[in-house]
Formats: sequence, structure tokens, C-alpha cells
Amino acid sequence: MQLTNSIDSIAIGSFDGVHKAHRVLIDQVEAVVIIERNRGSMTAGYRRSLYIKKPCFFYHFENINLLSAKEFVCKLKEDFPKLKKIVVGYDFAFGYKKEGDSKLLKELFDGEVVVIDEVKVRDISIHTRTIKEYLSQGEIEIARELLGRYFTISGEIIAGQGLGKKELVPTLNLKVYDYSLPKNGVYLSKTKIDKVWFNSVTFLGHRVTTDGSFAIESYILDRDIGIVTGFVEIAFIKFIRENRKFDSLVQLKEQIENDIEEARRAK
Repeated sequence: MQLTNSIDSIAIGSFDGVHKAHRVLIDQVEAVVIIERNRGSMTAGYRRSLYIKKPCFFYHFENINLLSAKEFVCKLKEDFPKLKKIVVGYDFAFGYKKEGDSKLLKELFDGEVVVIDEVKVRDISIHTRTIKEYLSQGEIEIARELLGRYFTISGEIIAGQGLGKKELVPTLNLKVYDYSLPKNGVYLSKTKIDKVWFNSVTFLGHRVTTDGSFAIESYILDRDIGIVTGFVEIAFIKFIRENRKFDSLVQLKEQIENDIEEARRAK
């Protein structure tokens, strides 16, 4: 990691979601050390670096979880030989079985340690787990306030049932990996295709009226976008309605058309 030879200040954390509280840490340093776990997250893997306009270095949890607090600090000093300043959150824990906290970090590190206090919006303490809870309840607007941006996922275009174009409306079907997803239902959204954002309606959940399988489907409003391949992004703007079962495809199509009209009025 030759680039690290010149870095003298870092922020350390998981930075899942890269929310407003994370920004306070990031703004004070040259680079960011991201502790990555292989599990559902708001901003999966390397995509966190897309929201951080500074050098990012990933420490995979399984490679460091057995390090003692002292060994972890030694690793930081070895990886960043010019390191003079570390910024962490007030609830930062590190080392084997989280034996270390910010107080111990100050004892072990011979440079400056800055501890950022709790950050709040609407008197709500900003934490990744809190934002995930709002997302799981369909509270998209509050989640956006805490994040400082729209909650966004990225997915690969896959083949759908084939019912959309024939019986319902044509949609883009996505396969996503490693995301903690919001509440099942229908959303006003934006879908990014080849660097262009389009207004859209997105369904997320099990297709209870048809085959029962889980799906993420996005309908582009008032545009014929042709054949799309590769990866696209979806930003969730507003929760429209719950997922529910319909007695027929005709009823489902009527509801989808109502969803589309509501999205047109809201966009």
C-alpha cells in the first residue's frame, strides 16, 4: 500500500451507509479505513468508497478479528507509517472481542486521537442500525434525512417471469447482493441506467399473486428505454403501498396502473 506512506490522518469505522454522522469523521481526515463485514449492509462492500471522495482502505473483519487492541494499533502504524491522527466515533470499539475503546486507543496510539460525539437529526441519534430500522418500516423520508441522501441499491439485470411485458407492464428485474433491503412494497423511485436517472416505480418483495418468488422490479415512467443489460441503481424516494395478493392479473394490473399514476403525481 504505497499510497499510505504519505497519509497522516485516518478515520476508522464500518461506514455502512456513509450517513451524516460518518461525514463528520470523514471531513477531518485524509483517508478512511473501512472495517468490512460479509453480511447485509446498507451500502455493500466497495460501494462505500463511491460516497467517500477520499482514499479508502478496507480491513476485512475476518482478517483482523483475532488481533488484540495493541496488535490492531500496531497494524495501523505499520500500514500508515506517517500516521499522526486517528478520528473515531464515541462508540468505537476495536480489538479481539471489542476489548478496546476510544480511551484505550488514546493510550496505545502515540499521536492525536479525536473522538466525535453523538450526531443527531430531529433529536434522533444517527446510527446505521437506526436507519436500517426506519427502512424496514418503509420510513424512507426519515432514513434519507439521517443518511443525507436517498437510500440506493445496485443490482444486475436478470430475466423476469415474462408476465410484465405480456400481461402487466414491462419492468427491469434486478438481482442484488449483500444489501439490507427496505420494507417490502411499492415505491416511488429513480433508476439509473448508463449514468442517467429516470423516474420510476419499484416493487420489492415476494410476487404473492403469481409465482411467490422474491423480486425487485422497476418500471420506468413514460420512457421506452429498450433493452437494458449489466447493472443499474435504484434510489428509493417514497413508500407508496404495502405488498398484497390480488385475485387475478387483471386486478394486479389495475393496481399497478394506479401506482404509476400516483408516482406521476408525486415525482
